[in-house]
Amino acid sequence: MRTQLDVGAVRQQFPSLNTPLPSGRLPIFFDNPAGTQVPQSVIDAISQYFVTMNANSGGAFATSKRSDAMVRDVRQAAAAFLNAPSADEIVLGPNMTTLNFGLSRALARTLRAGDEIVLTRMDHDANVAPWLRVAQDLDLTVRWVDIRTDDCTLDMDSLEAALNERTRIVATVHASNAAGTVNPVAQIAAMAHAAGALHVVDAVQSAPHLLIDVQAIGCDFLLCSAYKFFGPHAGILWGRHDLLETLPAYKVRPSKDHTPYRWETGTPAFELIAGIGAALRYIASLGGGDHADRAAFERAFAVMGEYERELAVHLLDVLRVMPGVTVAGIADPARVHERVPTVIFQHDRFSPLQIAEHLAQGDTYVWDGNYYAVEIMERLGRSREGMVRVGLAHYNTHDEIDRFALSLRRLLG
Repeated sequence: MRTQLDVGAVRQQFPSLNTPLPSGRLPIFFDNPAGTQVPQSVIDAISQYFVTMNANSGGAFATSKRSDAMVRDVRQAAAAFLNAPSADEIVLGPNMTTLNFGLSRALARTLRAGDEIVLTRMDHDANVAPWLRVAQDLDLTVRWVDIRTDDCTLDMDSLEAALNERTRIVATVHASNAAGTVNPVAQIAAMAHAAGALHVVDAVQSAPHLLIDVQAIGCDFLLCSAYKFFGPHAGILWGRHDLLETLPAYKVRPSKDHTPYRWETGTPAFELIAGIGAALRYIASLGGGDHADRAAFERAFAVMGEYERELAVHLLDVLRVMPGVTVAGIADPARVHERVPTVIFQHDRFSPLQIAEHLAQGDTYVWDGNYYAVEIMERLGRSREGMVRVGLAHYNTHDEIDRFALSLRRLLG
């Protein structure tokens, strides 16, 4: 199948993809859900920050002014990336988990005993543990939304049953970091609001693969991490301006008391913020854009999405005929648009760790275990060993999938 994405040109921008290992082979990075590789432009942006604008914020001198201007530009690009109404709704921080703990702590100040929180069995623990802690501290009720184990999709009837007049927060994942399932977040937001609750979305795994539109989703908060979309180890929180402006954020007294600054505690890693901007510009460039604007992101995700669906179908086809392998989640190629290209599987004889170690010997990198998706692994009966996770990105190739298949077959027979 032909595609508009020039994968060869893409790969040339990523030094790690072209650096041979001692074996003489190039590594195959199928560990992308835990963190993607970064293009040279991101590396350059981080290093250049220290050369041209290394200073703290708010100074009257040139380097501080350049640094502040860079941060404003990055907020604007991130707003376009998420289709946020305002760049002032973009909060920058160390990672999604830390930002979500800060958000949950602030929201906890608005709750009282008897209120309820709705969580799902599909979520990464970063969108579970903060809310469990709030519930524990305030004696709140937690209601769980189940999954359908045959295809790892969210049980929407279970969600409907969990909602009531006492529901205050509904926290759900956009795309599963384990099974790859894409959830109907716009429908969930509408259901949460109908019950009088706020909707918090974990978009960490959707951000590298899907065009995100917070206005179309209708959620109240959405979080993601730049190191999952070709950037540095840093996170982004988007929230509705009225909520970010009025919630009791925890901050030091001298810092600005308006959004987004009231949510950004301490001195940020400005060099990583510069890297976020470079990552966003890189994605926009895939859509032929010279600037990180919304139109460029729309084109980029259309191009990436087409190619990644090709890769996902190829991977699912390979695993379908592999002896002893069982895929969890949506495995029907006709439903590939309902998932991101992250696939988990188990084998009837070899443990996930044994498979991951064997593949690593051939310089193919995959994850084993639960990847912090504690609840879904328990529901699938895999809480002890977890599963093997293969996560693809737009810089991966069909040849790499074939090499993965050959190596896996050598182990499985």
